[in-house]
Formats: sequence, C-alpha cells, structure tokens
Amino acid sequence: MPITRRAALAAPALLAARPLLAQGSGQGNAPAGGFPNRAVRMVVPYTPGGVSDITARLIAEPLAAAWGQPVPVENRAGADGIIGTEVVAKSAPDGHTLALVSVGHPVNAAFYRLPYDTMRDFSFVTLTTRTPLVLVAGKGFQANTPAELVARAKAGGPGSVTFAGTSGVVRLAPLLFAQRGEIEMTYVPYRGSTQAHPDLMAGRVDVMFDTVPAALAHIQSGSFKALATTGAARAPQLPDVPTLGEAFMPGFEASTWGMVIGPAGIPEAVLNKLSADCGAAVTRPDVVARHATLGAEVVRSTPEETRRFVQAEMEKWGDAARKAGIQPQQAG
Repeated sequence: MPITRRAALAAPALLAARPLLAQGSGQGNAPAGGFPNRAVRMVVPYTPGGVSDITARLIAEPLAAAWGQPVPVENRAGADGIIGTEVVAKSAPDGHTLALVSVGHPVNAAFYRLPYDTMRDFSFVTLTTRTPLVLVAGKGFQANTPAELVARAKAGGPGSVTFAGTSGVVRLAPLLFAQRGEIEMTYVPYRGSTQAHPDLMAGRVDVMFDTVPAALAHIQSGSFKALATTGAARAPQLPDVPTLGEAFMPGFEASTWGMVIGPAGIPEAVLNKLSADCGAAVTRPDVVARHATLGAEVVRSTPEETRRFVQAEMEKWGDAARKAGIQPQQAG
C-alpha cells in the first residue's frame, strides 16, 4: 500500500514519542480462542548472539510463563534473514509461529527479489528495540561536523569522500545522507563493520555509519570522531554528540531495530494478545536493563502502529536505494 511522505516522516516520530506504551490496556485478555494451545515457535532469521537473538531469548521465558506453553527460539540464518523470514511467511496464521526480525525486513526489498511480499505476507505484532547509528570518521579526517563533511565533499568534487558500508541500513544511511546533502560519496564495501574499522582508523576510508555499540569503544579511545548520531534523541552513551536532525538535517533518522512479526492472516484477537503480551515481556525491568547494556532502547507498539512504521521504513529506504541506482538482485 502506498504511504504519503508526511506519514513516512510521522511514523518514526510517533514511536519515538512513546517508547514505552502503557500496560494494562486489556488487549492481553481479549478472547483469543484458547490461544496458545501448544508451543509458540520464535524464529530468529539471523545467527545467535545479535540483538534480535538476545531479545527473542529474553522474552521467551516470560511469554512461556504467561502462556503456560513452551516458546522455543529457533535460529534460521541465511541470505540476510530471508530464509528464516520465508519460513514464517509460509506458516499457518494461527499465532504459533513468530519471528523476531530487524530493520533488514523492509530494507531487504531494496536489495533482493524476495520470495514473499514484505507487507502483504505478514502480520505485525510489536516493535521491541531501537538502536541508533553514529556517523564516525577517523581521527585524522578533516571534518568534525556533518556540515563540514558536506562542505568537504562539495569542495573535493563527486566521489572525493569515501564511506565504508556493509549491508542493509548501514549501507543505505550514508546514501540517504548524501542525497539530502546534495553530494556524492564513494561506496567502499566491507563484509562487516569490524572489518571496516581498521581502514577507518588508518584513513583508507573516510566515514562510516555504524551502530553506537559497535563504534563506542573506538570513539571513547579517540580512534574515531563521532560527528553525529541518527536517533530521534541523543544517544545515552554519547550525550555530548548531537543528532543529525538537530545538527544539520532536520528529520533525518536512521536506526536498527527489532520487531515481532507473524504470517499474514492471524486473527485480530490473537494478534492483539500477542502484541500486548510481547510488549509486556520486552518492557520488564530486567529486559530493559539488559538491552541498555547493548545500547538498545526498548520500545513497543500496537499492530497498526507497527505496520505503519514498516511502511514508512520501506518508503524511506526504498527511495534512497532507487535514487542510488541499486537494483534488487536474486536472493541467495
């Protein structure tokens, strides 16, 4: 479904304004036909150890206690999350198979020809976490602010500034920044951010958008300069670093995030119960505290808010990819 630009910009702001929704809405007690009546499988379409995997395992225990049914977590990694996500798309729409996905869910549509439709083939349960990115440069790079970076790129000409990118939003965020700054930067691909860090420190590549937790130690040591963060508010770990929105580009926001989804067609009563119960599990104080150590903010949302958020993300990142000439390739 199309979404207006105003809605695309408004959806992240709406969620940022209410990171923890009020509990006790009654949704969790809505009639749900005896759901669940067996184990509820939580698929994580990524390798173990990431934030999505940790979130899934942290909420599985309280969900199992609340439901009186096991909640096994199953890692089905491969093809940037597509393999495990397809498993969920093809599952019975009864609420007993869920996935905990990341920002890669909408972003993958910009890079791959998918075996499912990102919006049509899924039910959207709730957001779980959000982690901002940080724009960093090596300590020797001759720019200390986003405005100085843009000025340097314009003075040097198209492609004179290089950016390290891996995949997904870490690759698309600098493209969106360049488009809004009306500059051209040269993309230098890396398999992961840790592979890019030595080149950034040595000045072989100029800048990078990375997650705050991944870059934080290098910022604190002085190896990286933090030019700006990309959340709606300043990152707690970097309180003196302005957001891109306040420093230079109003409205700019780019984060990684987590979200619970299921196959399309889950009955409304079951979907509402899933949203309320997953939201209650992720906002437990112990779960919030554990995510804080990972640099992730806990959030929750209703099914409709979650759907609107994904639509907005698809438009934002899809537009950035198309303007950059990225063509979807066959997955795998």
